[in-house]
Amino acid sequence: MFYQLYEMNHAMMAPWRTAADAMRLAFKNPMNPVSHTYFGRTAAAGLEVFERATRRYGKPEFGLPETVVDGQPVPVREKIVWRAPFCNLIHFERSLPKGRTPDPKVLLVAPMSGHYATLLRGTVEALLPESDIYITDWMDARMVPLSEGTFDLDDYIDYVIQILHHLGPDTHVIGVCQPAVPVLAAVALMEAENDPLSPASMTLMGGPIDTRINPTAVNQLAEQRPVEWFRDNVIMPVPWPQPGFMRMVYPGFLQLSGFMSMNLDRHLVAHKEFFAHLVKNDGDAADKHRDFYDEYLAVMDLTAEFYLQTVQVVFMQHALPKGEMMHRGKRVDPTAIRKVALLTVEGENDDISGLGQTQAAQTICTNIPEHMRQHYMQPDVGHYGVFNGSRFRGEIAPRIVAFQRQHSRHSRPVKQIIKGGKSA
Repeated sequence: MFYQLYEMNHAMMAPWRTAADAMRLAFKNPMNPVSHTYFGRTAAAGLEVFERATRRYGKPEFGLPETVVDGQPVPVREKIVWRAPFCNLIHFERSLPKGRTPDPKVLLVAPMSGHYATLLRGTVEALLPESDIYITDWMDARMVPLSEGTFDLDDYIDYVIQILHHLGPDTHVIGVCQPAVPVLAAVALMEAENDPLSPASMTLMGGPIDTRINPTAVNQLAEQRPVEWFRDNVIMPVPWPQPGFMRMVYPGFLQLSGFMSMNLDRHLVAHKEFFAHLVKNDGDAADKHRDFYDEYLAVMDLTAEFYLQTVQVVFMQHALPKGEMMHRGKRVDPTAIRKVALLTVEGENDDISGLGQTQAAQTICTNIPEHMRQHYMQPDVGHYGVFNGSRFRGEIAPRIVAFQRQHSRHSRPVKQIIKGGKSA
């Protein structure tokens, strides 16, 4: 009944939230003399903090209407080019001049770990000027009716393979965080079948390939409890009247609680500073807080079968690095990968996927030639800095683009000169 209680609490708070928002607008109205006083700004700030703390955050938008290509602004249009019950494939279609040499075709596999694909907005924005980007837009499980069936880790791998087939030859795939394991598994299965549509390159970023290496708090939690504990304590049915009524899920609000508890003091300080910025009328700082938390607090449910299988296979059994991972009765063999170039990227201070966990892919993919593999460790960034932020834009993204151009099966000269950081 925990999910139902959460929904009931949200519904009960709705009138208070509406009243708080109305009062906030009244206190901020310039026609109200009180809005120009310290008391008025303080009241408006407190009411906004209350409204935001009790709000349910919907799916954000990518909001990338244009990019810059060859020094010129170019319109960008989001277009769904492939659909399945639990995923849409979005193409960021750029209006390029006719006759221009095509950029690398890139499949960006977004994490299915609680947040929406828009968490990678900064990743898309940084790669878009020199890449033809497609991204997996995973569905919120509570919005998928039971009639659509189940979705587990095997289905996830199937989706990646189907999308690569849809995109055709010379595609480059990037797995960010959680997808590192299913992306590597999908590529290994394709290579074992000598699939002509296997990707030209595979980039794995901050992913849990081998969580026995430098285990983090997330990894240790999975090892300390049996899978039955997770089934009994975090799996719940979707309440009415959601479309996915009675589907068993790992709810987004529980995931968010886990995310925030890892750095609770930081989040409390951030909200305290947000309140202070509002009182001081520091609009820029307040807008940065809103932008970050509008994304961070927007979460989605995961299907129970996907979550439990991932916990068991990836974090408990360590099946992939041990060579024991199975997909629909077939063993996933990373040594079958021979023709797909491999780039692994890690952050020095990653507290989600510890240092060395992603690099482990280089160890288990033994038959990739040395000239087709590269590892890069970005100093002074945590988990989110691996795929977002100034260091990603300045140091990581140029390396990814250069690696993909170098290993395209229809290569184009690399234009960037990259400085800084550490690579191997």
